[in-house]
Amino acid sequence: MAANKNKYGQYFTIDVIADFMVSLISHPKCCKVMEPSCGRGVFLKYLAIHGFNNISACEIDSSLSREYEFVKHISFLSIPTTEKYSVVIGNPPYIRWKNLEPELKQELETNLLWNKYFNSLCDYMFIFILKSIEHLEEKGELIFICTEYWMNTTHSSSLRNYMCQNGYFVEIYHFKETPLFDKVTASFVIFKYIKTKERNNVITLYQYNNEKNTPNKDELVSRSCFSKKEIPSFTENKRWILAPQSVQDRLLHFETCCKKQSMLLFDIDKKIHRIGDYCDIGNGMVSGLDKAFQIHNSEILNSREQSVLIDVLKAKELNPYIAYRTTKYIFIQKDMEEEEFLDNYPHLAEHLKPYKEKLSCRYSYNKKIPYWRFVFPRNQKLFERNEPRIFIPCKERISNKKYFRFCYAPPCYFPTQDVTALFKKDTCKESLEYILAYLNNERIFEWISLNGIIKGDIVEFSETPLANIPFRPINWDSKDEIEIHNLITEETNLYLNNGKNEHLSIINNYFNILFYE
Repeated sequence: MAANKNKYGQYFTIDVIADFMVSLISHPKCCKVMEPSCGRGVFLKYLAIHGFNNISACEIDSSLSREYEFVKHISFLSIPTTEKYSVVIGNPPYIRWKNLEPELKQELETNLLWNKYFNSLCDYMFIFILKSIEHLEEKGELIFICTEYWMNTTHSSSLRNYMCQNGYFVEIYHFKETPLFDKVTASFVIFKYIKTKERNNVITLYQYNNEKNTPNKDELVSRSCFSKKEIPSFTENKRWILAPQSVQDRLLHFETCCKKQSMLLFDIDKKIHRIGDYCDIGNGMVSGLDKAFQIHNSEILNSREQSVLIDVLKAKELNPYIAYRTTKYIFIQKDMEEEEFLDNYPHLAEHLKPYKEKLSCRYSYNKKIPYWRFVFPRNQKLFERNEPRIFIPCKERISNKKYFRFCYAPPCYFPTQDVTALFKKDTCKESLEYILAYLNNERIFEWISLNGIIKGDIVEFSETPLANIPFRPINWDSKDEIEIHNLITEETNLYLNNGKNEHLSIINNYFNILFYE
């Protein structure tokens, strides 16, 4: 991968990482090695330093690696898979389909492997991983550094299944957001994969301990900068979770408790209750320039101006259960000309005056929108429902905390675009307080941390990821569960009123009973 991104999705690997990755090769120095996207040649440099002398390499960018005579300035995808290697090593290019150069798209459209396993929702990196495995001989090694996201996304499921069918992972080095590449924020892994029909039971997972600083050579060689764990080998058609068996067993138990009851005796594929079955979910409204619409002193406003203010909770104002403050926003929906706006809302007009130019330049979704209005009041009807709701930041960093900020909001409180809202469906019998306490439970944090949409240490809480969270509904035929539901609701209300942590301990104990723990 490259410090300066170009049209080929290059981000150049730093020396200490390339040196370490070459040291992971188990084959003898005379083995055949392929570097499929060699860039400036850093892997070629360290292959030579480590004594490997039977090296092939490709680099589609003819301006790079000119000093190595054996580098072919052609696309790796054009190499026949009949050419076999003991090792493929490197850093595959990462480009989303929509960002591919026309010639790269054209090449993929005629590529048999791409058409068999992938589509336009997949990324260029996928074909590099899969085709590299096709080039490996039996017991050949694939050693790559790449972003982590593909290990859990839906669009990469065909790649993951292929890898499970054709070999296994030996080691994974998990760096998360360690700055391994200049000006790139992503979660990175180095993996060593063996092509074979044999199977292994465990993968050695090394998790980097210092995300803020790049490791040095001694730390990498000694593995002193890593925490070492054994995790179960990956299997087809299942999520790849970078967690020990004990944690995976706990997640399985949690999901089992959330499974729908079936009347069929041998129904082994019971579906799981999800939050999306019980809650309506919507992303917050887009003003286009939040600071312009914020009102911190409303006392000078006339009654008409007061009537167009709404209470808003932004992401930074949310805590678990309780928001620590709200902000008043201008939210005008009436259609009118500017003259009418100036006459009827003089103080608001004066407030917006310094921002008028920027407001007029907002992205307006191909609509003509006056500067005094939100550019996209999405889900407005949902937010106008006269009932309490739950807010959560759209994105949440979890590198330094073990909780999410699912927060209670009173009726008619609005979220901006950095917040997502959940409302009880009419068919949901559980109280909003029960749902709030459930979402703030440690089990949800653990499940989302390993199964959510995560980039680096940033968890995404848009509509789909929220809807996918498993839910433990109440069995309304059970007096015991009804009582637990009512007690959790009561304790949650008490905590919302007085903020005493003793209520949270009681709530947690009740959830332990519901989850048979």
